[in-house]
Amino acid sequence: MKYILYPLTALALCFSQAAHAQKNPVFPGWYADPEGIIYNNKYWVFPTYSAAYEDQIFIDAFSSKDLIKWVKHPRIIDTAAVKWAKKAMWAPSVIQKDDKYYLFFAANDVHEGEIGGIGVSVADKPEGPYRDLLGKPLINEIVNGAQPIDQFVFKDKDGQYYMFYGGWKHCNVVKLSADFKKLLPFEDGTIYKEVTPEDYVEGPFMFIRDNKYYFMWSEGGWGGPDYKVAYAISDSPLGPFKRIGTILEQDPTIAIGAGHHSVIKVPNADKYYIVYHRRPLGKTGANERETCIDEMTFDEQGFIKPVKMTFEGVKYPLVP
Repeated sequence: MKYILYPLTALALCFSQAAHAQKNPVFPGWYADPEGIIYNNKYWVFPTYSAAYEDQIFIDAFSSKDLIKWVKHPRIIDTAAVKWAKKAMWAPSVIQKDDKYYLFFAANDVHEGEIGGIGVSVADKPEGPYRDLLGKPLINEIVNGAQPIDQFVFKDKDGQYYMFYGGWKHCNVVKLSADFKKLLPFEDGTIYKEVTPEDYVEGPFMFIRDNKYYFMWSEGGWGGPDYKVAYAISDSPLGPFKRIGTILEQDPTIAIGAGHHSVIKVPNADKYYIVYHRRPLGKTGANERETCIDEMTFDEQGFIKPVKMTFEGVKYPLVP
């Protein structure tokens, strides 16, 4: 991590940081369910375009060299590239493997007996264009009561890739093949394992810190003010996940409906940022959601401290 700071007086430094301070939201427009990641020494955010389901037929991406200034990459994938997707392209999950970039997405707000669910796409560059890898959903069916949406792809320490997913208050985990084209059985022969923690609704996310697995999710109603993020800590990526508490929720002085997040770790530092969406004060439309970034910290025992939402966001440039 490189802090871009210059030999100024304390007063000048204060003004310099204020001049460069990021403002929340980090980029204009209604965007939700953001996944943040670092690719090739740049920060990237892949969000859902927040609109009516019938208008959610594409995904945009945003990149930044310093978490301050962002560049929009429009329509990195759309329904023209995914013939089975008609609407409701949601919650990108992205990962690099070898020299390819993969974007997992949900489409069609699928219900039992319908075509839709979780798809996989691939590109040669982070900004795409992405092409459909399978020509069909990777997961179409409803298993353990979990709607196949809100997928998060996680690489474990041993190189195994898992995918956590699920709406409708149920969360499953599956093992992914090395080419991301199929699901692999667990040791007991099962394909799907339910790992739903207490109060889970949707939006799973996982990261490792100090050899512990931090599993996070969203609770409440995504269209209302009580949307929030909770978490658990486990010794295994498969749990069990016992709910510890809420770390992000509405603030009547800042915003409401704060949730469906991801986490970016600054390289070579114990510094973390939570990337999430929230609804501005005075806005009541379900799709009036904007993407924001704030710092996420830990106490001495490794528990996540409640996140303070801000309008300022990142205080100074951070180069990965």
